[in-house]
Amino acid sequence: MPQITFQNLHSLLLFLIFVIADRREGIGVCGWILVSLSFLLVLVTFPISIWTCIKVIREYERAVVFRLGRILSKKAKGPGMILILPCTDTFIKVDLRMVTCNIPPQEVTILWQCRYCPGRWGYRIHSAVSAVANVTDVHSATFLVAQSTLRGVLGTQSLAQLLAGREEIAHSIQAILNSATEQWGIQVARVEIKDVRIPVAMQRAMAAEAEAARETRAKVVAAQGERNASEALRQASMVLAESPAGLQLRYLQTLTTLVAKNNSTIVFPFPINMLKSSGQKSKEG
Repeated sequence: MPQITFQNLHSLLLFLIFVIADRREGIGVCGWILVSLSFLLVLVTFPISIWTCIKVIREYERAVVFRLGRILSKKAKGPGMILILPCTDTFIKVDLRMVTCNIPPQEVTILWQCRYCPGRWGYRIHSAVSAVANVTDVHSATFLVAQSTLRGVLGTQSLAQLLAGREEIAHSIQAILNSATEQWGIQVARVEIKDVRIPVAMQRAMAAEAEAARETRAKVVAAQGERNASEALRQASMVLAESPAGLQLRYLQTLTTLVAKNNSTIVFPFPINMLKSSGQKSKEG
């Protein structure tokens, strides 16, 4: 059985360093020494050290490995088994599954209208390295950006525009969020505006305004009807003035209509000629 000498161990150590370690890390001479010592510690304590060096990454996870404070690779590792050197390497797991959350109601005031607009949105991490290296807490930062974006976009829309174009507004919010969170490795999948809540005081004011508008329209319609009726009466009077017999017939028709109904109305016929004579005497006097 061949014996393992110090020279063979040193050669194997150098080979592992050049194969596994990346020369472009720029960790310096001290860094190479520490990495070499870490490899040596793994070899000396083998096979016990293998249980602490091998990590299992699930299918929906990725691992961002840091070696002496520097990111080991621009691409996250996983899924499967990865090798972590003791004392020099650390890693952070990032969940790539879809995250859905509710945006609390945002108070929006524009054109003297106060509205509370809750929303729902979903996002996922597509770059684990950017999510770890570019922001402290990617979920909290994304949530705050979503709140401010929702408030800013809805503040430029009126109530009618919000109710009529809810889908278009949601797509515009999604585009703004994607551009804002792209550097964090976030991809927004969907944004929804659930409903529009109006305070009770504003509901009462809007109801009073709507009722006043309806009353105004009713008065306009009634006035238009009176105008049309007066115009018709004027034309009828002109026709009756040309035919005195027609006026007498209209008078008799009115009496017939009143008598035909079962009511307690008492009708006293009064000759129209007497009305004309009385009118002429008043003019002469």
